[in-house]
This record gives sequence, C-alpha cells and structure tokens, in this order.
Amino acid sequence: MFKIKLGDFELHVITSGFIRLDGGAMFGAVPKMLWEKTNPADKKNRILLAMNILLVRTGKDNILIDTGIGNKGDEKFNAIFGVEDYQPMDGLLGAAGLKTSDINIVINTHLHFDHAGGNTIMDSEGRYTPAFPNARYIIQKGEWDDAIHTNEMTKASYRMDDFLPLREAGAVEFVDGDRKIAEGVMVIKTPGHNRNHQCVLIESANKKAFYLGDLVPTASHIPFPYIMGYDLFPLETLENKKRILNQSADEGWLLIFEHDPKVKAG
Repeated sequence: MFKIKLGDFELHVITSGFIRLDGGAMFGAVPKMLWEKTNPADKKNRILLAMNILLVRTGKDNILIDTGIGNKGDEKFNAIFGVEDYQPMDGLLGAAGLKTSDINIVINTHLHFDHAGGNTIMDSEGRYTPAFPNARYIIQKGEWDDAIHTNEMTKASYRMDDFLPLREAGAVEFVDGDRKIAEGVMVIKTPGHNRNHQCVLIESANKKAFYLGDLVPTASHIPFPYIMGYDLFPLETLENKKRILNQSADEGWLLIFEHDPKVKAG
C-alpha cells in the first residue's frame, strides 16, 4: 500500500494483484523495440500490469475507485491473463484500518473485468452479492448499457457477475457525464478506451489528484501516441490525453496510474 496526503484527504494506492496482457495490444501502433525498453515481455509477448485501486479517505467518506479483477476466474482464465498475487480486499483494507463494510462509495471507471471484478463476492449460498455492502456504486449509465449489450469486439471484456448483482441489490447509482460524487471528488467522462470511460478528479485544500484508469494506464503511456490497441476510439483517447495531461502539467496535479507495476503515482 502506498499512502499519500492530499490536502485534508488521505489517498491509499492499493495493489490488489497483477495480470499479464499482450504487449502489442497494450501499446497499439508503437513498435515493440520502443515499448519493450520499459515493459519487457514474457515468452508469450505479455507484459506485467498491476491493478492499483485507489482508496480516498475524506474524513466523511471512504471511497474506493475500481476494484481489481476479483477472484472469479477459473484456471483457464487465470492462465490466459497471467493472474498472480491476488489479494482479497478485506485484508488490503485492513492494512488501512478499514473493513469492506466501511466503504460507502465505489466508483467504477468502467466495467471491464480487470476494473470491476472485485465489485461482487460469492455468499454462502453460492450467489454473487456486493462486496461492499454499504456502498453505492457509481457507474456511467452508457457504460452499463454497453456492458449489457455487447458485440463481438467487446463481449470478452465483461463478466455479468461483476455488475448485474449490484442492480439486483439496489446498489447502483447511474451518472451521465461529469458529476460531483462527494465533497472534493468528481467523475470526469473521458471516452476513448470505450465510449463511456470515466476518470476521477480529487481535490482538497487546493491540491488535486487524478485517477487515470485506462486513459493512461501506465507511466509508459504518457507520450501522446502511446495508445492501447484495445481502445475502441483511439482518436478520442488522443484528444482526452492531450486535454488532461496538459491541464495536469499546468496545474501540478498528482497522477495515479491504475496499471503500472512500478510507478503508482507522480
């Protein structure tokens, strides 16, 4: 766990585990001879990626941004995606002096399985229920609709058990576009990776932090052309990267990288 003081807030970057994805897909049109310098690939051409969840403690709210991959994957799934060192959220939150029941807001940047897999857990009767029983889950309405109605390009990225049980439990709060979620915490819609991806802006005592999600998944993706092949709308990714990174540089924001195994924030 990596703890940061942001004004009156506490930020905890929590690494819930690691996965491996194809390096070519992660860097799109960028040649391997460039990206492998900072992200060496294994024999299957996969690079190591972290799942860095952000805990925001405002003094009033305990907010979790994304929930990692969870533990729903079977042996085949875990082998394909190189899932390793998965850590249950109750233990990770315990290091911060919290329980899962202490989280009152969960924000999903989007509903892909490596970002929303920890949304739900299986109960004693074999049913999936919210992993954070007292939380409202903040999800872009358009992303929910896209996750329900997938196509050949998108269906492999979603697992219904990660989010359908939330609606059944009445735990979902839909938003449409930019929205203040709590004092000092706002979601910012940043299409590109998919149509309704959202990032999170955090502000306290005139200091700002920005959770990038899959807009800029690692520090290696900071250069503008370094855009994932997974992105459905890469030109929109480029436009939003320019907007966010230029503003963050001008205003001195802290940037938090969801997938970087070494650089959590900077």
